[in-house]
Amino acid sequence: MNFGFNDFRTRVVLRVVLLGITMALFMYMVTHPNMLFAAILTGGIITLQLFEIFRFVSQTNRKLTRFLESVKYSDFISGFTNDNKLGKSFRELNVEFNEVLEAFRKARAEKEEQAQYLNTVVQQVRTGILSFDADGTVQLINMNAKKFIGLSSIRNMRELININPKLYHAINSVETGKSELYKGSNDLHLTIQATELRIRGTDVKLVTLQNIQPELQQQELEAWQNLTRVLRHEIMNSITPISSLTSTLRDILDHDMENKGTHYELKDEGAEDLRDGLSTIANRSKGLIKFIDAYREYTSLPKPKFTSIRVKDLLDNVAHLMKTELKKTQVRFQVDCQSEYITILIDEEMIEQVLINLLKNAIEALGDTENPYLKLTGIYEDNIVKIEVEDNGAGIIKEALEHIFVPFYTTKKTGSGIGLSLSRQIMQMHNGSITVESEPDVRTCFTLKF
Repeated sequence: MNFGFNDFRTRVVLRVVLLGITMALFMYMVTHPNMLFAAILTGGIITLQLFEIFRFVSQTNRKLTRFLESVKYSDFISGFTNDNKLGKSFRELNVEFNEVLEAFRKARAEKEEQAQYLNTVVQQVRTGILSFDADGTVQLINMNAKKFIGLSSIRNMRELININPKLYHAINSVETGKSELYKGSNDLHLTIQATELRIRGTDVKLVTLQNIQPELQQQELEAWQNLTRVLRHEIMNSITPISSLTSTLRDILDHDMENKGTHYELKDEGAEDLRDGLSTIANRSKGLIKFIDAYREYTSLPKPKFTSIRVKDLLDNVAHLMKTELKKTQVRFQVDCQSEYITILIDEEMIEQVLINLLKNAIEALGDTENPYLKLTGIYEDNIVKIEVEDNGAGIIKEALEHIFVPFYTTKKTGSGIGLSLSRQIMQMHNGSITVESEPDVRTCFTLKF
């Protein structure tokens, strides 16, 4: 029959009762001198009983210590079942300990799976990924990053100094949120971007390396194809009539010119045809020369001379330069700058020329517009300075939007087709951009971003 002696509390009570009996016996023996030796033996038994009670009661502390050590050292294999026989409270405690350890084990397994998944993704992406701490110790690097830097393994970034100091400097100098360009071999043109993180109290720099050479080659090929197509079109427009007229003039000389012995005479009709033909050749030749001059202007822009200037001053200067031309129109012209303190580092003359070209284009587009308006606006937004030229003129059709920045492409009968392409080239020289949005007869807006 089970009297409950397996229960932890019953065992404690039994030990305390036995200790009490032993202490009572000890006190009795102490009061009788003839039982002194027995009293000493009983005192030793009391000491052993106290030690046993302490050891027995400390099982809970030992269990908690073992549980915490299991968590500390990630030992989630061990279980707690040996002392289930000590009663319900111990069984419940063991169940809770085991459930917590199981939760930790699952969490660690999921973490390892996620880490493995992330590492697989990092290794498979085409972009090179590299991270290192303030001492240059490499924390993470994928296969493409190793390929780009030219090392099969690297522990510290300083190892790159002797191999490729230019790339080392580019990686270390790139600022968070910005990008650096690195030109290596003919097949390697890297754009380098970086961000900084703090992981477990350590500052880590995460760098991405992307080879943009294939994209550059594709864009270069498309640009040359567009340019060649335009050049062919313009040259053929001039050469074809010149060639045809040359053949016609030769026929006139062969058929309408008479040999009078000492001299030649040309009939009036033939002379008039000859004059018209030569005039046409001269005009087409001038047109071709003008086209070549425009091409030369496009390909020989000087380097910008950068100075710091307030955007408001720039806009006011441009507005003053356009004042006379705007007076000839009915256009309602508005200049606005978000703040007087916005400054940009630019070649003032170049950017003025871009804005003047955009304003002139807008004025032409407003020729047949009712209630025409033209706005020149300076904006600072998301750490970017923007200058917008907006009008409500005829606008640009959707099919032409993607071609208007191509050299010599124009939708105007008298245009050279280099104004907007020159504007884009100037903005690129300023590390900026020019974009356009247009809804014909509603709104057209060119935006310069610095």
